[in-house]
Amino acid sequence: MSTNRRRFLLAATALALPGLASAQAKNPSPTTLPVMQVWKDPNCGCCHDWVERLQAEGFTVQVFDTGNTAMRQRLGLPMKYASCHTARIGGYVIEGHVNPREIRRLLAEKPDAIGLAVPGMPVGSPGMDGEVYGNRRDPYDVLLVQRDGTARVYASYFKS
Repeated sequence: MSTNRRRFLLAATALALPGLASAQAKNPSPTTLPVMQVWKDPNCGCCHDWVERLQAEGFTVQVFDTGNTAMRQRLGLPMKYASCHTARIGGYVIEGHVNPREIRRLLAEKPDAIGLAVPGMPVGSPGMDGEVYGNRRDPYDVLLVQRDGTARVYASYFKS
């Protein structure tokens, strides 16, 4: 390889790397996140919308259209935190319309907990925020569910 060609390739690589690193920091590749498994009703539109949101955010999602009640119970999440779909990622349970940002935070912080839950189906949460809801955004909390079945607020949305 000629000296000029080698210098050109090194310079081009050096110029490309900062932009590449910046893009990867904003949107880590799906391989940096564990695969998420989701159990949901096959006819639920908001569950489908939530899964699409996660995929758009770089999550790899495996969907089981079998409902989620049995899986929620098997994973040890108390019924009082129930929603319309149950997921598992990185050893944690994700119940309901949890924002991808909080899932990433959970995976980074690794607290000793069962996982995250958004009980019910609050309008404005991911998957419950389509045009059909008229841009309504009800306040809601993302809960960190502890191993003893208690929970604390992990994040709040749309509260003043």
